[in-house]
Amino acid sequence: MAIVKRIFLFLLLNFLVVMTMNIILTLCGVQPYLRSYGLDYTSLAIFCLLWGMVGSFISLLMSKQMAKWSYGVQIIDPNTSDPSSRWLLNVVYDLCKRVGINKMPEVGIYQSDDLNAFATGPSRDNSLVAVSSGLLRTMDQGEIEGVLGHEISHVANGDMVTMALLQGVVNAFCMFLSRAIAYAVTIGRDDREGGGSYLAYIVVRIVLDIVFMLLGSILVAAFSRYREYRADAGGAKLAGTRNMVDALRELQRRYESLQPQPSGLSTLMISSKPNGLMEMLFSTHPPLEDRIKRLEEAAKNNRIDDSALQE
Repeated sequence: MAIVKRIFLFLLLNFLVVMTMNIILTLCGVQPYLRSYGLDYTSLAIFCLLWGMVGSFISLLMSKQMAKWSYGVQIIDPNTSDPSSRWLLNVVYDLCKRVGINKMPEVGIYQSDDLNAFATGPSRDNSLVAVSSGLLRTMDQGEIEGVLGHEISHVANGDMVTMALLQGVVNAFCMFLSRAIAYAVTIGRDDREGGGSYLAYIVVRIVLDIVFMLLGSILVAAFSRYREYRADAGGAKLAGTRNMVDALRELQRRYESLQPQPSGLSTLMISSKPNGLMEMLFSTHPPLEDRIKRLEEAAKNNRIDDSALQE
């Protein structure tokens, strides 16, 4: 049932993107980029930029609601009197105040045995921080503070918006290059030889779309891994290096024996487990051992307060 729900939400999002784009293209008067006299590069550039950027930002604007629907996140009432929920809210609110977030994020819990958490939302002042029930059951308070510090760092750094911008630019470049190259090697060439082949153009364009999107995904994943290192450092400063390192070690122990199910929201999570070279290239998260090593080296080099690392 959960899989059916996620497929439905994915199709709904894509339908909304397509409908919105058709309206925007009509209002902007963007003409078809394939003309009788050849390829209109200006129309092509506008078309690709709009499709790439608008699609990414529609996903960003809907990210909170999509996350709630996909994972069944139960939002904690800010006025709750439940001690455990109250503690979780207080930790998140305190961390937010320390990084200058003016409007407190929504805080929620979703049912999952995975040890994970994520932050999403269209802006610093319109965000959601959610943790799994498995994480709350397994980790102690210090480790949970480390995880929450990591997620609040994502919000404070504006990582959700940055990822949307990067994905939009990558999408636009991939679309432009695939169409321009496909035209040059099919219709453009055939026109010079006395006949055009639109079918060949479509086939080559689809192949190039796949190739360029895969290459673009490697770039996006590389930036995502960089932002995870940065969020780890932010979490260490907010919650203490000891807490951040202990949280990552607990994740490491867990994921050595349990491989979590792949998720469409993997870039939002605190952890994922890549295996092999190809998975490393496309992984949104660095290996946990590398993240732990970086934090410990940073503490020893006085880039982070290392007092919390002392046993």
